[in-house]
Amino acid sequence: MNTKKRSGFSEFIRKSIVSLKRKPENIAMFVLVIAFLIYSLNLTYISHTTARIQGPGMGLYGFITMLLSMLSFVCFTSSYPRRKKPNYLMIGLMFVMFIIIIFCDIKYKGLITNALTRAENPIAEESYITNAAKALNAHIIVLIIGAALVALRPVYAKLIRSIKTSIDVEDSGNMAAIDISGDD
Repeated sequence: MNTKKRSGFSEFIRKSIVSLKRKPENIAMFVLVIAFLIYSLNLTYISHTTARIQGPGMGLYGFITMLLSMLSFVCFTSSYPRRKKPNYLMIGLMFVMFIIIIFCDIKYKGLITNALTRAENPIAEESYITNAAKALNAHIIVLIIGAALVALRPVYAKLIRSIKTSIDVEDSGNMAAIDISGDD
């Protein structure tokens, strides 16, 4: 029974590698989905921070980050059409969106820092403000990793394709004895 479980697990791994051979960009997509989830699942903290600090442009930075995060998925799916060459215009547009998202996150973090450390009437540090700053740091890091994976797709695609995933089929040894002429 243990060998059957091991065989099933190894078959799952083999099938996963085969699917990555066909579409290696799924690795980058997975990381970009994680970046999106980091931001969107912490949007409550970011919204409360925006309402508390009310810095110039904070709401706009949050809106731009969320909008471009969703639009970057559209660009990503259009960048790698099935059985065609990558669409480099969409890849370039996606990188522009990543740069704008990172810029907005950094500006938002700067406004948080300014509100907490200003000389006159500083904002008391609340737990949701700290959580928003941590979420923005994590979002920036994971987004940079995702952008690097998009840029390095040709490199790791070749590495994944070099992995042997074929199954050795046992031979009965008597292939010459099979009559394929069709005469009865």
